[in-house]
Amino acid sequence: MTLRLFDTATREQRDFVPVRAGAASIYVCGATVQGPPHIGHVRSGLNYDVLRRWLAHTGHDVTLVRNVTDIEDKILTKAAEAGRPWWEWAATYERAFQAAYTALGCLPPSIEPRATGHVPQMIELMERLVERGHAYAADGDVYFAVRTFPDYGALSGQRIDEVEQGETDCGAKRDPVDFALWKAAKPGEPSWPTPWGRGRPGWHLECSAMASMYLGPEFDVHGGGLDLVFPHHENELAQSHAAGEEFARFWLHNAWVTTGGEKMSKSLGNTLGVDVLLGKVRGVELRYYLVGPHYRSMIEFSEPALQEAVSAYRRIESFVHRVRERIAAPGVGTPDPTFVAALDDDLGTPGALAAVHNAVREGNTALDAGDRAAAADAAASVRAMTGVLGLDPLDPQWLTGSRADDAAAAALGVIVDDLLTTRQQARANRDFATADEIRDRLLHAAVSVEDGPDGPTWSLKDA
Repeated sequence: MTLRLFDTATREQRDFVPVRAGAASIYVCGATVQGPPHIGHVRSGLNYDVLRRWLAHTGHDVTLVRNVTDIEDKILTKAAEAGRPWWEWAATYERAFQAAYTALGCLPPSIEPRATGHVPQMIELMERLVERGHAYAADGDVYFAVRTFPDYGALSGQRIDEVEQGETDCGAKRDPVDFALWKAAKPGEPSWPTPWGRGRPGWHLECSAMASMYLGPEFDVHGGGLDLVFPHHENELAQSHAAGEEFARFWLHNAWVTTGGEKMSKSLGNTLGVDVLLGKVRGVELRYYLVGPHYRSMIEFSEPALQEAVSAYRRIESFVHRVRERIAAPGVGTPDPTFVAALDDDLGTPGALAAVHNAVREGNTALDAGDRAAAADAAASVRAMTGVLGLDPLDPQWLTGSRADDAAAAALGVIVDDLLTTRQQARANRDFATADEIRDRLLHAAVSVEDGPDGPTWSLKDA
């Protein structure tokens, strides 16, 4: 089966046929570094990380560009309110986003360009648009003339006469539907020289310039959150096409994380910081929670749902560690065909995880029946599938690093809990030899076990 992706522009699934055979080029709208990241922010990075991993697994040489918007109205406003330099404010939260992506297992992008580092490319793009009659300068601003581009609104379904760009300062626009490519310098704001005077870039211009800079005039996938379809991506598409570029073949958009039915956003005060949740669950568990639903499905955050995800992931983890404990550390095998079919169907992660859990059940059954070969094969397949999703329990990231103690404790916990369950079953079956053997193994591992009215409990003995 060929990978099929839902293209927002055509509103249908299409076969993924890359610009260059054997390669894949992806541009993802990354962070606007105005404040600390919440899980709504990082969901996008995780979804496109799965796409990148799947394309790489299927033999593609993947280039993924994820930008950083480090100059924007909200950054300037918040930095000024805090009495801090805008560049220092942006750099602080850029590091926070990078730490969050890393903590949740996102592979590093091929490049992570900052908007402020690509002003020459933006000026060149504006010059082309002005020459072609699609843009005009007015009082130091530069605007895209929307009505000169007949296909405007095709991506989002907007009608030109109903368009609201959401720009509070209309400046010297000729038409309210036009949008700013460049903003004239204001006192105290950062600015760069251009043929039309000093100023700073508009948000939409930045991504078109950076995408073309690194991926060329035509590339495979442009991704981002659902909230970016309009105006950001609509405006990117318009200005890039108007400049003579093919731009993106596919437009992918991930849905939001909501709380109380509303999109998670700082303005609503309903955000859940990544750092806060990582104080409750491990990075791999939070990743499981965020990549488990289909990328185009909303996630309504709740603590019970998060804990269900934690339990589900630990069942996978427990099986892999059981095999490692009883047989040997499993290698990386081959994904189950149902897993492959699920991901080829517009990155169907729910079906992919169902395939993982089915392999876990079959592997546990084989392990309990003493079929070591079947159990090892199942564990190898589980590792292959979870590796594509960034969830491999034996991935060094989940066993080492800043949260090494938590990961090690969790790994030990699933092994000991499994042994205690087996010991209980043995005692219930009056198989006291097996029960005593497991007790001796736990004692040798410096684990103290007490049998209480609610079942056995365990703790580590003092060194």
